[in-house]
Amino acid sequence: MAEPRDVTVALSTASVYPESTATAFEIAARLGYDGVEVMVWTDPVSQDIEALRRLSDYHGIPVLAVHAPCLLITQRVWSTDPWVKLQRARAAAEKLGATTVVVHPPFRWQRQYAREFVDGVWRMASETDVRFAVENMYPWRYRDREMLAYAPDWDVTQHDYRHFTIDLSHTATARTDALEMIDRMGDRLGHVHLADGRGSAKDEHLVPGRGTQPCAELLEHLTLSGFDGHVVIEVNTRRAMSSAEREADLAEALAFTRKHLASAVRVRRP
Repeated sequence: MAEPRDVTVALSTASVYPESTATAFEIAARLGYDGVEVMVWTDPVSQDIEALRRLSDYHGIPVLAVHAPCLLITQRVWSTDPWVKLQRARAAAEKLGATTVVVHPPFRWQRQYAREFVDGVWRMASETDVRFAVENMYPWRYRDREMLAYAPDWDVTQHDYRHFTIDLSHTATARTDALEMIDRMGDRLGHVHLADGRGSAKDEHLVPGRGTQPCAELLEHLTLSGFDGHVVIEVNTRRAMSSAEREADLAEALAFTRKHLASAVRVRRP
């Protein structure tokens, strides 16, 4: 078994929505996160590399990862061409010193992109030191109907990628075994989105410990396996009644994560 190592814990800027990208840097610094993952979306600051650099310098919070604009609401952010989006995400990561670009598999209606996706991601990954970590998704469900919205597959372990991102809210929504998925990813697991879920058809992104996913077990595994990526808190705080309540949720998520990363070290080194 690999030697236990410290794992960095970052805050996704999506975790403060509907507050701004700038607010995420401020909260991450105040709560003691190691860095941020920038979700590139409709907030103009999230798209502006120089603005992000200034925020990083001002708050002393590094940008550790960039989430490419892959959501339905970001179809026109940084271009309508999905390959241009990935190229710009890589350039942003390189300029900001981030080690990882998170990318979703294509939507099924992006037929040409989907056909080229696996080979294209390998090609892009070979041109940079930045990791392209492809994220597990889930089937879309409505009542008793299930729609496969992603291609080549929502279960990214069915295809050959250099690096994976695992998201535990997505494993909950997919109703798949997160620990088995981690085993399939093996040493290609390069990035983690930590959140919780209860198996709802909705992608819940609960604070870790509030759902049914094996968040604690995952964190202990990361420490003991010598994981060299980042753990990113990506939770939904939209229902918070105040900024103070939102910040309390993000503090709780950080405390949970650090506790379970550290507990594995204590077990290994009594």
